[in-house]
Amino acid sequence: MDNEFNIQEQTSLSLSTRLALFWRHGDQLFKAIIIIAAALIIVLGTAIGYELWINSELSRKAFGLSFLFSTRWDPAIDRMFGAFPFIQGTLVTSFIALLFAVPIGLGVAIFLAELAPTWLSRPLGLLVELLAAVPSVVYGFWGLFAFIPFLVRPLSESLNQHLGFLPIFQGPVFGPSRLAAGLILAIMILPTISAVSRDVFRAIPVTQREASLALGATRWETISQVLVPYGLSGLLGAVILGLGRALGETIAVTMVIGNNLDISSSVLHPGYTMASIIANEFTEATYDLYLHALIEVALILFIVTLGMNMIARLLVWRVSGKTKHEARA
Repeated sequence: MDNEFNIQEQTSLSLSTRLALFWRHGDQLFKAIIIIAAALIIVLGTAIGYELWINSELSRKAFGLSFLFSTRWDPAIDRMFGAFPFIQGTLVTSFIALLFAVPIGLGVAIFLAELAPTWLSRPLGLLVELLAAVPSVVYGFWGLFAFIPFLVRPLSESLNQHLGFLPIFQGPVFGPSRLAAGLILAIMILPTISAVSRDVFRAIPVTQREASLALGATRWETISQVLVPYGLSGLLGAVILGLGRALGETIAVTMVIGNNLDISSSVLHPGYTMASIIANEFTEATYDLYLHALIEVALILFIVTLGMNMIARLLVWRVSGKTKHEARA
């Protein structure tokens, strides 16, 4: 009896000791939770893609790859569908947004992190971050009733008058246009790019600045030749976040882009994006082929977003690896 009791006591002590060690050094538990969370994200993304693929079957079978290049969208008479105008509109507006938001956001981040005094950088940084909390429909109403009449239309008329010989500035000026949508998107993604970039600059060790200044570099040379290259991977990450929102933004773009199916190289012309066509016509899809065509547009948007983010992520890894190699050298 005594031997059995001793064996049970040793076993219980062994188990309790193991549990204590497990909880005291919770690396394995934490690792398991992180792996599960990462796996759930992969499963969720795969499930979204699978549902879009399955529910766009009629459209894929009816039009095939021509759906990507066709400019016809006639759900009422011919029941012909093509996504090229929406793909073009999405890429054009996102490019315009990045063209304006990236340099301005980077400049704001440099000012807040490196140049502005503390009494100014804190409230100004908070104000920039609050812009990200404004609902997109508010941006849409503001753009429609204030931004377009007082800024976009005069700017469009000036561009058409002085640079109208270029294809991208030709045609009549309507107000709502791809340019208006791109500028609204630039304002919407500006807080994201500037806030993340500011945090990247603040995370750079002070020794990098001190070493550069000690070698005789000016403040601008320190920022442009030391800090920006050092934090380039993080800055590209900020651009990725902004691009992700620009590609998928719906309500504000729908309100200011003009919603026109005509193909035009002019940014002054109204257009459509993949998100705006879905928002406009999803409730009007009264038959299966129409609904499946809209879901296929959503599938294309999903693939484009993933593809661009993967390309951008590869750039981040490449720049990050190059930076570490140069730091070792």
